[in-house]
Amino acid sequence: MDKYENIEVVGEGSYGIVMKCRHRETGQIVAIKKFLETEEDVHVRKMAFREIRMLKKLRHDNLVNMIEVFRKKRRFYLVFEYLDHTVLDELEATPDGLGSNIARRHIFQVLRGLNFCHNNHIMHRDVKPENVLVSHNGVIKLCDFGFARFVSGPNDTCTDYVATRWYRAPELLIGDSKYGKPVDVWALGCLYAEMVTGDPLFPGESDVDQLYEITKVLGRLCAKHQAIINKTNIFPIKNSRKININQDVNVNNSQIIRPLRALFPMWTTSAIDFLSQCLKMDPDVRASCGNLLQHQLFMQDGFAEKFRIELQANIIKENSQNPLIQKRIIENKRHHTINTAETPRTYESAGKWRLHLIKELGSFHSKQDQEELNINSNQTINQKSDVSAISRRQKTSQQSLCVGSVPIIPPNTMTYIKRLDQKGISLSSSKGFILPALPLRGNKSKKDNKTLKYMSPSIMRS
Repeated sequence: MDKYENIEVVGEGSYGIVMKCRHRETGQIVAIKKFLETEEDVHVRKMAFREIRMLKKLRHDNLVNMIEVFRKKRRFYLVFEYLDHTVLDELEATPDGLGSNIARRHIFQVLRGLNFCHNNHIMHRDVKPENVLVSHNGVIKLCDFGFARFVSGPNDTCTDYVATRWYRAPELLIGDSKYGKPVDVWALGCLYAEMVTGDPLFPGESDVDQLYEITKVLGRLCAKHQAIINKTNIFPIKNSRKININQDVNVNNSQIIRPLRALFPMWTTSAIDFLSQCLKMDPDVRASCGNLLQHQLFMQDGFAEKFRIELQANIIKENSQNPLIQKRIIENKRHHTINTAETPRTYESAGKWRLHLIKELGSFHSKQDQEELNINSNQTINQKSDVSAISRRQKTSQQSLCVGSVPIIPPNTMTYIKRLDQKGISLSSSKGFILPALPLRGNKSKKDNKTLKYMSPSIMRS
């Protein structure tokens, strides 16, 4: 903590506080999350390790950048890039809502961030206006991964009391412990409606009231959720009587009081359809983030293609102005680059696959590396540049790599392929393609018998 100067506390929670600090060497403003309890608390240590592990895995333009982690006096400190306002701040400044254009730009970026999380088998579980940061250039960063969790299988059980009530999906409200990524999609829909109008879509005062607010617009619960309610007693006694969920919550499909079209008569057809895809009562038929990114709301008038170019220019500009992020990007590149001076070597696994590393110039299709190259060029992309000009600047540069042909016997290389996908490395779909080498996990050096831990950077002690 010695290299940071504490300016003020900007947020508090059950497990920690968030401080606005200044990096003494560079003057860069950062946000530091300090856990209140020490690592001796088993629950805090578990939460901290899980959040740190996720944030190291989640490197994306629309997810908040974690710069470093350290311990001091047995407490964890997480250092993030600092953005001074959130979507909640914008909504408080404009009570009538942000309007359809700004809401579309914002929700598109939130979707990109969530899609990256879901592709890495992580659900956020607390999407809401105060957890969506906004830069002065309009770049969105999803933050606060304290409730986030890895999803490993359909039979996994999860804590049901997560997320803020107004953004909680029906499966969370009725106590279904086998929920998954669709809970984030539901919250996304609620967030989108609130950004457009300025008002929460389902402002329930209790869990039962929340369900009532939902069902009077979208109809009764799906059969699976009704069965869960019938088997469990999840709601307390109210006014000296047991709540009858069928009477208090369920509304027959033919008796929907105010459908989405009636709620938002001035919305376009594509906006209504986008919202309805997010708010399917049955999570199994709720749209995925990947599908929503291809929705007509973003495809019409060439929005997605044009906005991606503008967004990338803004991201490169902002990263170039943050020396701490530049340093992390450079270190990340060194972390994943193999020296071509190394002796060629062969790896194989029980004869199922073989990777022969050779010295060769290859193309490393890594988004993070390309951003760094663009930043180091010290050239600002004009936002009015045409698509072809941007494409020329974003051509993949030649870098020195050790690569080799891999005889593939599916699905034996799936773990390797997943690692490539998580690092943003694209692969050719043609037969006999070349796979780039990845850093080794815990490889023993014969020379000094030390373990090389490339994949698990240690937490610094201060």
